[in-house]
Amino acid sequence: MKTIQSDGYPIYFDNSLSELTTFVKKGHYSRFFILSDENTAKHCLPLVRDRFAGMDNFDIIEINAGEESKDIDFCIGIWKMLIDFGADRQSLLINLGGGVISDMGGFVASTFKRGIDFVHVPTTLLSQVDASVGGKTGIDIDKIKNIIGTFTQPKAVFIAYELLKSLPARQILSGLAEMLKHGLILDAGYWNELKGGDLTKPSAELIYRSIEIKNGVVMADPHEKGLRKSLNFGHTVGHAVETNSLVNDEDPLTHGEAIAIGMICEAYLSHKKLGMSEAELNEIVKTLLGLYPKYEIRDDSHQVLCALMLKDKKNQNGKINCTLLNRIGECKLDNICTDEELCESLSYYAGL
Repeated sequence: MKTIQSDGYPIYFDNSLSELTTFVKKGHYSRFFILSDENTAKHCLPLVRDRFAGMDNFDIIEINAGEESKDIDFCIGIWKMLIDFGADRQSLLINLGGGVISDMGGFVASTFKRGIDFVHVPTTLLSQVDASVGGKTGIDIDKIKNIIGTFTQPKAVFIAYELLKSLPARQILSGLAEMLKHGLILDAGYWNELKGGDLTKPSAELIYRSIEIKNGVVMADPHEKGLRKSLNFGHTVGHAVETNSLVNDEDPLTHGEAIAIGMICEAYLSHKKLGMSEAELNEIVKTLLGLYPKYEIRDDSHQVLCALMLKDKKNQNGKINCTLLNRIGECKLDNICTDEELCESLSYYAGL
């Protein structure tokens, strides 16, 4: 079993989840609660419940799956259930699920009675390589992603590769976008290793490396004052596209699909503004379009998307702020981009 030490907490790589049982018993918690959605309740909860056979001091809290659940109304529902179940300050919340569960469960725990302990058991590739590591909690308001939240570290994270076996291919690809991003911003060798392998089934070793990269960034800059901004590559445009899709599309884009679009647009801006080579731009575009379906972005949606980008929490003084690439494996923080430049990048994507 491998372990990575993060900012005051361990990340366990443990297919059996035996360390989760050990952690809960050593914590001497008065009660503990497992937060899941209907998907993880079906596919992953049985394995976790088996780890607690013979223990009766826990309850299950289940919510609807999907980004639509990540709002204050669902948080209120969870807080009320914790009260009804008798949760106190010595209680523990186990977040068993994908990015929505990690983000919202962390927020719920960090604010309930001014903070109770929580751990993450991420069940999607996206949550394993992204949402569960770094101590960011968050919920959406008016479809603006993660606009309300805290920086609160979990007590531990438990990565079980086995939990990914029930995931559909589309969800694997969603998490893969964040892995590719890690290579693009900080590790050209890792990028090359990823794009040269079987990306339909990323190996446990590649997932470990991705978590290692993100954890190194978070350890160096836990509150996003500098280096951690590198993780925002693709997300300024990507979050706007994702939000717009959630509002307007019958089958909305996944997070990874939207971030892939954002990375193409922001790679184009990297070429135009920072001089990243055309060869590397083409390499990024070819790789991402080979993995993610082309999405229609009409010219008449540009202003809506730019308005959404203006609400992004990373902006400075009312100006849209992007992380861009000098080259593959090296990024540059704090690049102010105009509406005109961003619309040009959207047109570039539409014209591919």
